[in-house]
Amino acid sequence: MSDSSKTGQGPCTYRSDMTTTPRLAALGLVVSDMAASLAFYRQLGLDVPPEADTAPHAEATLPGGMRVLWDTEEVIRSFDPGWTRPQGGDRMGPAFRCGSPAEVDAVYEALVSAGHRGRLKPWDAVWGQRYAVVLDPDGCGVSLFADAT
Repeated sequence: MSDSSKTGQGPCTYRSDMTTTPRLAALGLVVSDMAASLAFYRQLGLDVPPEADTAPHAEATLPGGMRVLWDTEEVIRSFDPGWTRPQGGDRMGPAFRCGSPAEVDAVYEALVSAGHRGRLKPWDAVWGQRYAVVLDPDGCGVSLFADAT
């Protein structure tokens, strides 16, 4: 075993029971229209190059190293022929922290004005945040939130 894995500096953390602990490093989204999906997430500040619009796979690295991955439905079916598009609600939804309650309202309005569907208009949630949900082009609920001031 390398020194980096023993010290926790490598890709997995070494534990005394001789096992490793996986670390969440990326979130993947399966999309029906790459260009539409990337345009939506660019509006939320993710940096994805324009040439990715026509690619079957795209990635963006966030501050801190987490990656967001996009794959077309065709890519998924290429290695999992039995894959079918999920039906009946969100399985997982990205959440974007905004700088203020006013920014939640502004980002929600900008996305809806750009033609995206709002699910929940901004409101002051009982847990102390300004909160809203807008749908990405594939119908995935994307939360926008900020601490209430």
